[in-house]
Amino acid sequence: MITRVLVANRGEIARRVFRTCREMGITTVAVFSDADADEPHVLEADLAVNLAGSTPGETYLNMDAVLNAAESTEADAVHPGYGFLAENADFASRVAEAGLTWIGPSPEAIRVMGSKIESKRLMEQSGVPITPGFEIGTLELVPLAEGLGFPVLVKASAGGGGKGMRIVERADDLDAAVDGARREAAGAFGDDTVFVEKYLEAPRHVEIQVFGDSQGHVISLFERECSIQRRHQKIVEEAPSTAVGPELRDRMGQAAVAAARAVDYVGAGTVEFLMDRQGDFYFLEVNTRLQVEHPVTEAITGLDLVRMQIDVAAGEPLPDEATDAQITGHAIEVRLYAEDPLNGFLPVTGRFDRFQFPTTEAVRVDAGIADGSDVSIHYDPMLAKVIAHADTRDEAAAILARSLRSARLHGPANNRALLVRILENEQFAAGATDTHFLERFEMSELAAPLASEEDEAYAARALALADQAHERSRAAVMKTIPSGFRNSPSAPQHRAYAGFHAEHHVSYEIRNEHVVFESQDHASLDVVTPELVEFTRGKTTRSFRIARYGSVRHADRDTVPVRLVEVARFPEPLEEEDAGSLLAPMPGKIVRVETQVGDSVEEGEVLV
Repeated sequence: MITRVLVANRGEIARRVFRTCREMGITTVAVFSDADADEPHVLEADLAVNLAGSTPGETYLNMDAVLNAAESTEADAVHPGYGFLAENADFASRVAEAGLTWIGPSPEAIRVMGSKIESKRLMEQSGVPITPGFEIGTLELVPLAEGLGFPVLVKASAGGGGKGMRIVERADDLDAAVDGARREAAGAFGDDTVFVEKYLEAPRHVEIQVFGDSQGHVISLFERECSIQRRHQKIVEEAPSTAVGPELRDRMGQAAVAAARAVDYVGAGTVEFLMDRQGDFYFLEVNTRLQVEHPVTEAITGLDLVRMQIDVAAGEPLPDEATDAQITGHAIEVRLYAEDPLNGFLPVTGRFDRFQFPTTEAVRVDAGIADGSDVSIHYDPMLAKVIAHADTRDEAAAILARSLRSARLHGPANNRALLVRILENEQFAAGATDTHFLERFEMSELAAPLASEEDEAYAARALALADQAHERSRAAVMKTIPSGFRNSPSAPQHRAYAGFHAEHHVSYEIRNEHVVFESQDHASLDVVTPELVEFTRGKTTRSFRIARYGSVRHADRDTVPVRLVEVARFPEPLEEEDAGSLLAPMPGKIVRVETQVGDSVEEGEVLV
């Protein structure tokens, strides 16, 4: 019987496992790095142990430190979540050797399926279709790749999430791609083994959720489609797939179950396939863990996959509700990232002063952060998963888009606008999704802020009124007199705010319960406080919820969030940069310098 579970992970997946543990009456143990000391997963656990350091290698990938934490807290089981040590066979073995229950498949299954090379061999023996490819050995790479036909894909044998993966369009780029993939794979997974396979143009990414128990039962819990990706990493997932009917679902499910049976699979796992336009599918990999996108399966089946993981690890058979599961409705999940889609999806860091979603039964938010959380340089930039479940796909997409629009996300750049526009896109509505979906659109349009220039202009007006109310609320005397250079109710006040589309200059006069903006534009004032402004122009009433952080202003209006920056009346002089210096667009680490002082360089040559 499992009574105390240590989750060897962080963020939203740790919180997700804790939620089920609490419902089952199981004590929870968190581990945390120095950088995560004040994060929600630490505060929610019954017990928490600091893993000294901030980098993954010092903390969440440090087997000794995690096992010592389990021993010191008298945990009797370890749940690995996903990422970090979740698919590390050595760690699974060490957990068992320490007398703890490993909530996952056997080390042998992880070892075989965790290697994309080994798992492809096994699938080929089991009759599952695989994509043509080859292992990198002593043979010449270029002739082998030319035999497959460019483009080809260089992939890490260990891990997943798009790390250690490179698309190679021509022979001249192959060696550099292999070297880069090896470095990234070594850093992410501690294993630099890579291989090459034929690159399928614009396939769908469809995966099957499998589950096995120690009594030898293995079942399929239907498919998830995860085709919409950036940098080979999923950002939108749904179940069921619009491209999979009952007959294909049965065939894919049988292939996935056969793959799991080949290694006596126990616990939750996912068999991933690439599917071409003819409906033929090819084995991609097996993830021997709970997937990031598991909530969409939970939504359409009504199952708690974490509870099933814990029960199966404790020796229980699969429950009847799992073996008899049916698909109900449609579920869509999006991954909210701290990244800038308008700047190549580069990750960003910073503090989220507010992180709030509207509460609704149709929407589930699995978040790793809360108000006041800092997004650091050390870990994956995923902030949350937002999931909607409804009777139809159209309903689920509409509900999810509205929830994202209405959320108050006051912090660094994120991909909210991109997710909303995907959900509201005609091609998405038609089910025309594949792994090249994003490439068919201009990112400057798809990921631009949700607020138009007109939205920004009205928000700037509201902010001018709110900022005046804020200043007067802090005044020591004469709080009712408008602020500004001339403290006269009849004199125009001036403020300016910079937005994505333009810089907005606001001139206004307050006359009794009315405000007159520039060009004699009249509006009645319904509410004016530092946090809320409502004014009516004609027959239209606009309401803005206001928040201010230094010079940054947020004016959230129903489903249109607006972020503006106050333009200072007397701006600070800009600091001068050294001639020839470069400003990094994201936090990073210099891994190699290719040039020396005095070298001559050509355009396009790698410097650093």
